[in-house]
This record gives sequence, structure tokens and C-alpha cells, in this order.
Amino acid sequence: MTDHRHPRDDRRHAAERQSADDRHHADDGVASPERRRMLRTASTLVAGAALAQSLGGAARAQETRAPAAASPEPPEIPGFERVRVKTSDGTTIQAATAKSDGKRLPGLLLLHGAPLTHYTWRDVAPELAKRFTVVAADLRGYGDSDQPQGLPDHSNYSKRAMAQDQIDVMKHFGFDEFAVVGQDRGGRVAHRMALDHPSAVTKLVLIDIVPTYYLYTHVTIDFVQAYFHWFNYLQASPIPENQLLAQRDAQAGRPITAAQAEYQRRNSTPAGVHAMCEDYRAGASIDLQHDRADLDKKIRCPVNALWADGGAMGRLYDVLAIWRERGKNVVGKPMPGGHNMQEGAPAEVLAELLRFLNA
Repeated sequence: MTDHRHPRDDRRHAAERQSADDRHHADDGVASPERRRMLRTASTLVAGAALAQSLGGAARAQETRAPAAASPEPPEIPGFERVRVKTSDGTTIQAATAKSDGKRLPGLLLLHGAPLTHYTWRDVAPELAKRFTVVAADLRGYGDSDQPQGLPDHSNYSKRAMAQDQIDVMKHFGFDEFAVVGQDRGGRVAHRMALDHPSAVTKLVLIDIVPTYYLYTHVTIDFVQAYFHWFNYLQASPIPENQLLAQRDAQAGRPITAAQAEYQRRNSTPAGVHAMCEDYRAGASIDLQHDRADLDKKIRCPVNALWADGGAMGRLYDVLAIWRERGKNVVGKPMPGGHNMQEGAPAEVLAELLRFLNA
């Protein structure tokens, strides 16, 4: 369900269930003929991939499903405490920050991917907190942050709105400028933040992504097959939501880790899967409008682009070259640990973050 190698959801006859109106919905907000042509091409590729990967099982109405059981006391990053912050548009964001010992350290914002939460930083945040005032936040729609119903134009899940949330969070903690580390969807929010709020972002680490605009304007069959969910989630609600809820039900009772249970606690509820789908719908509509308007704008702060060694992103794209087109000062390298490298190789990721952020 992340940007890389998402576990396959129920796709049986997904292409046949998608009506002409659904296909038009995926084009909403993408005004130029080039974008419409691009998404129509992608829809054709997705249809073929969906039929080839039919897994069976019909989706049921999401209203009939009970949410996944909630943990009485959610786990927290060691040494961190939860703080709820109401943002400028009224959305409440769940953040966690190291318990204060009175020291004033430089600000550092950590943003997770999908379908994770701030808890994904548990193995690197405590050590970072020795040198920074670390704020690990749940993105709008994820974890214990608010999960509003999507608007028709998906604007309340635009990366612009989600970036503003985090600007407000950092202001709550007293920071007008700070470094940002964003992985997966969090990296896309961080990218938009660096463009909209250049004076706020002092350094930027982007983990296993290339710009959304680049991906949707360079659609290939390899991209669709590696990132099928990027297109499946664009279908009109509740088609993909129901598929994800059916997948959740089919996997109920299987052994999972404590971290997976925490991610599922809110992200696998009807509101949670709708929020995630809206995040992706925004990415293929209003986010493209914002990105197209800013094609001549480059990221001003230093950027470190990290990608999974041997992963799909590095295999399909020249990650460093693409980011150097978008930033003025960009370095980068492949890293071990897979797409969620902060979990797969925390020691190596920590060392690289400290090297870059302290330089």
C-alpha cells in the first residue's frame, strides 16, 4: 500500500466495473489535453494489468464492515509523547515529540508514507532527538490525525493542504524554520512544502520517490505494473475503498507485527482507506495543477534524495538526475532496507540523516 510494491488488493474485474463516468472522474482537475491523454493511456494499461492479476472476491458495501479492532493504548516512539494540534483550517493533526528536557535544539519534522503512521520512525527518532527537536507527525488522513471526507475536487487532500498542516504543527512547537525528512507520501508533502514555504524548510530529505508530476507524465507499462495502486485508487469512491476493506477482511486473523497492528488500527477503517484513496486522487488531479504551475520553481534548500537499492524506483528512474532538475543543490544515493528503509535499515538511515542534517 506504499509507493513501492503495494500488497495486491482485490482486483477481480476492476476494469469492467469502472464505468465511463469513473474514467472521467480520474481526469477531473487535469485541464490540459496532454494530461487527459496521459491518464487515458494509464487507464488502458491498468485495465490490462487488472485483468491479468485477477485475484477474485467481490467488493461489498463499505458501510456494512466493522472497523478493525483498536488497541487500548497505541504504542509510542520511546521517549516521545503525543500532542494534538489544531491547524489553521480546523484539521487536527496528531504529532509526537521527544519529552522536553528544557534544551532548545533545531527543529526536525519527520513525515511517514502510506499506509504507515509516525510510528514508522521509532528506530531512528530517539537518536535524532539527541541533536534535534524532533516532531514526528501523522499526515492528514492517516493514523490519529483527522480523516475528513474528501471534497469533490480532492483539494482537502492536496499536498498543499497537507503541507500547510505540518507548517502549522511546527509553528505550534515554536519553529518557523526546520529540516524535513519525508518518506513515500510524506516525501510528496515535503516536496510541496519546500515549494510553498521555502523560507521554512532549511534542509530536505526525500526517501524513495521522484516527483509526482514526473511519474504521471512518463507513464509506462513498467510503472503501472510496479505501482498499480497509483491508478487503481483513482477510481470513483467507493470502488477502491471497498476493495481495500475486502482485503482487510480476507486477511483478518493472520499474524502481524505490533507495528503493523498500529498502522492498521486507524488506516484500515472505512474512514482511513477513504482518506488514503483521496490522497492518491488528489495526486492525480489538483496536485498536478499545482505542480504544473510551479515547473519553473526549484527547491531552494539542500536536498538529499535517497532511494531503495534494488527497488523499483531506482530500477525505473534516474532518481538523482530527476531531482537535480527540481532542486538547486541536490545529492543522493541508494540505500539498503527497501522502500521503508527507516524500518528495514534504521542504523544506515540514521547515519545518513545525521551526516546530511549536521553538515
